[in-house]
Amino acid sequence: MSSSQPPTTQLPPPPQQQQLQPATPPSSTDEPPLFICIECSFPVNSLYTAYSSADDRSLGRGVRLTQCPRCKRFADKYVEHDFVVLFIDMVLIKPQVYRHLLFNHLGRRDDKLDGSIKRLGVLLLLFDVYLTWARIEKGVSGGTPAVLTQQPIVVQYLFFLALCFTESIVFHLTIRLLSTYILNFRRANAVSTALLVSSCTKLFPILMVIWKYDVPAAARSVGWAVVVNNIEALRILLDTDYFRAAALTGAGAVVRAGASQAILAAAGLAPSWDEAGWREWAGLLGLGK
Repeated sequence: MSSSQPPTTQLPPPPQQQQLQPATPPSSTDEPPLFICIECSFPVNSLYTAYSSADDRSLGRGVRLTQCPRCKRFADKYVEHDFVVLFIDMVLIKPQVYRHLLFNHLGRRDDKLDGSIKRLGVLLLLFDVYLTWARIEKGVSGGTPAVLTQQPIVVQYLFFLALCFTESIVFHLTIRLLSTYILNFRRANAVSTALLVSSCTKLFPILMVIWKYDVPAAARSVGWAVVVNNIEALRILLDTDYFRAAALTGAGAVVRAGASQAILAAAGLAPSWDEAGWREWAGLLGLGK
């Protein structure tokens, strides 16, 4: 009799161990690091390591933050935070949040403006139009000029829109040129990104929808807060001291105030050179809209 061989059972292949995949591919040695530590500015190649793509990264699941090899702290804790925390820390002028936004989140090697920055710029421009319109209507003396009464509302809006757009362009171009030719900083769009991000405090007048208060005084207060944030953002981006950052911001504010006064004078809206006129200039230099 032929002996039958015992049946063989095939074992399933052993499960493959899941490898830890970095969130972003590390850069080569010939290129600069992709990110920096927001605490000590030390370069790192990744901000976190993802364990599984099935987990919710917005809740911090399946994600391990990268530890900085120099300061031994998390390279970027804001990876797990939402926009509300970022906005609060920007109001508090924390340098870590600006390093996160300017280098780790919005910074691009091709020096192109991020889409969110473009939308933020449009939103800030619309706020400038409303505040400038309200400020000029309350600050003009000697009767209301024809541009505010005899023209249709659409023409008035387009005038203030052109005014605010010109002010913003002049302000950004002045600081971009000075940072390029004086500090040898070649990423011009990164300068505009820093200025727009640090101008988020301009959105505070939206509280006028809830509480009514004096528009010129509130605009000047918000304007000086924007100045301080602009200085901090430029200092971090350009890796310079407070004196040079303040000089760049002040130069941009002076040029913008001059352009604004020239346009307003041509339209008959410039204040006379009395005490009220000097207060108006002080408000313009403080980015008060």
